[in-house]
Amino acid sequence: MEKTRKVAFITLGCKVNTSETEGMKQLFIHAGYSVVSDDEFADVYVINTCTVTSMGDKKSRQMLRRAHSLNPDAVVAAVGCFAQVAPEEAAKIEGVNLVVGTNMKNRIVELVEHTRPDEKQIYVMERKALSEYEELPVDNYEGHTRAFLKIQDGCDQFCSYCIIPYARGPVRSRGIGDVVEEAKRFAFRGFKEVVLTGIHLTSYGDKTEGSGLLDLISRVHDIEGIERIRLGSLEPMFLNPEFVQGIRHLPKLCPHFHISLQSGAEATLKRMNRKYRPKDYRAIVRMLKQEIPDVAVTTDVMVGFPGETHEEFEESYGFCEEMGFQWIHVFKYSPRQGTPAARYPSQVPPAVKEERSKRLIALAEKMREAYFRAYLDTEISVLLEQEVNGMMEGLTPNYIPVRALINSDKAGEIIKVRLKGIEKDHMLGSPTE
Repeated sequence: MEKTRKVAFITLGCKVNTSETEGMKQLFIHAGYSVVSDDEFADVYVINTCTVTSMGDKKSRQMLRRAHSLNPDAVVAAVGCFAQVAPEEAAKIEGVNLVVGTNMKNRIVELVEHTRPDEKQIYVMERKALSEYEELPVDNYEGHTRAFLKIQDGCDQFCSYCIIPYARGPVRSRGIGDVVEEAKRFAFRGFKEVVLTGIHLTSYGDKTEGSGLLDLISRVHDIEGIERIRLGSLEPMFLNPEFVQGIRHLPKLCPHFHISLQSGAEATLKRMNRKYRPKDYRAIVRMLKQEIPDVAVTTDVMVGFPGETHEEFEESYGFCEEMGFQWIHVFKYSPRQGTPAARYPSQVPPAVKEERSKRLIALAEKMREAYFRAYLDTEISVLLEQEVNGMMEGLTPNYIPVRALINSDKAGEIIKVRLKGIEKDHMLGSPTE
């Protein structure tokens, strides 16, 4: 009797990668493989890489070497963004046999089975050839209580610091019917929340149906069993009055919007090749707060972008303070080879980036506590996800992490809790049901 082959996965980076890894897992399972954890002996290791920052590159290289050390005779496949932009570098890493870019993941089993441990195979398409959306359906998420539903790939924005348009290719969208069918499968599996993900989510559009993101949200909203819909990262200018009015009457849509800012200084945004100004962003946030009850706005802000003066940083800092974000993901700029910003003069010294990062993180923590305080002694629903330090942790619709003393067998359920206290990055609650 032939021994069942084992495959292990390591996923780096964004929720899109998480979704794609689940799709690849299911392809291997259907081919008769057994999926084992990423620290176990396996015949095949698939590392879904990231290249959004230099740290993403570094971790990708580390994980590829680690996989080889676990079984030097295994097929080690580097797939995804780092593999796409640096295929030759990935192939030179000891033990890497197979390099697959951001397309052809739906052929991963076939490619693995045609690769011997003693050879190197590279399957990476040029950006202009990445013209079709690659279907990689997902039926389940083992160990998760929220399902990540990929609806779009690629980006055409070409911000001056970002490698992703080169790594992911041009915008292409998934058919709305395919999205709806996958959401129905998640509902059948008992998932109560789906998170719509994509590389540039607001570019979504099914040209054959003439449907955009609002149409898609409405279709998923109608699916019985889905109780929450959460959106991934959004570009500011998409959130116009028509869209906001359209979502106001969709109660399943979580009132949480992660709207990428990057900088609150107008001159910095211009060098970044972002398509809005601080006044545009301000108007959008004010509209959301006016139209949507309990809305939470989170964001990304970069510090130390080339040419960022002390005055520009202070302008950005003050703008963030004015917006009152629920949370800020703070990033220190790191040059990405192949992007315009890597060649810009006036690169900011690391020590200055570090100091600015610390100041902005301190502000983010202060704003988060203020947001949390407004919800003390209120009742709110929580989707229970995982056990942490003897308590169950989950998220409210408006993205407040909550911990409560509840049995772990309640994972995946939505319950009502009363918020009683604040502990740094989460709130404490007690069930009211």
